[in-house]
Amino acid sequence: MSTTLDIPCPHCSALNRVPSERLGEHPVCGRCKQALFQGKPVELTSGNFDAVAGRGDLPVVVDFWAPWCGPCRNFAPVFTEAARALEPQLRLAKVDTEAQPALAQRFGIRSIPTLLVLRGGREVGRQAGALNPMQLRQFLANTLH
Repeated sequence: MSTTLDIPCPHCSALNRVPSERLGEHPVCGRCKQALFQGKPVELTSGNFDAVAGRGDLPVVVDFWAPWCGPCRNFAPVFTEAARALEPQLRLAKVDTEAQPALAQRFGIRSIPTLLVLRGGREVGRQAGALNPMQLRQFLANTLH
């Protein structure tokens, strides 16, 4: 019997029911017809955060960063590569703390980069500091076991 997953569209925020065995078939949104996964982190704002990261059945890994932050810029390619490798099992997203200070405050972000892992909108893991690819994989494996 097939299980379905609720996956929010990163473009229009519509909630899509996708059979789990079809996740790897590049599903598109039923409303806006855009790809549900693009192999890159989704940019989150206060306007779309709850619709994309607060709903759905997939864990969401959020990178809180800022453009002026050297470690954030160094970590960005690692995070982008992780999105290519880990989607559609996870949703990876970014929050620019300079442009979205209310989101940083809401989650008590004290240093950047900081990664949050959310399930159903609830925090299940947090990691401060830039990680190399192996450290990122280990953090996610330990958090999502």
